[in-house]
Amino acid sequence: MKRHKSQVQDFMTEGPVVITPSTSLVEAYNLMFDHEIRRLPVIADGELVGIVTLSDILQATPGYFDDADMETRLEMAARTVRDIMTYDPVTIAPEDTIQEAAERLLEYQISGLPVVQDGHVVGIITESDIFRLLVDAWSAE
Repeated sequence: MKRHKSQVQDFMTEGPVVITPSTSLVEAYNLMFDHEIRRLPVIADGELVGIVTLSDILQATPGYFDDADMETRLEMAARTVRDIMTYDPVTIAPEDTIQEAAERLLEYQISGLPVVQDGHVVGIITESDIFRLLVDAWSAE
């Protein structure tokens, strides 16, 4: 089977929304909601240190976004991304191929990869981006 040679940089979302480890879970959730995204790279001193997903937040805050009592809301509002983020996430470089990105997503059973160049997050590529590429390729046939 032929390998796909397109590069990640041609399909990634550039300049993704990022947060710091001290960002509250509520603030991270609101950023995801406002930007219609499901994952946020976590940056400290300009470099990637982790990633947090919507699923991570919802699992860590059961009931918070429903009808939780005030005590539960205050407790959850005090929690930060540092408490639940995945440290040292799997990444990819902008010049790597889409095929390599897809293989990493499958291998690690994740849905998105921060795109890192020289230690800095320059983008993010998700399973939706790769799926969009596939649909576009089929449409062109």
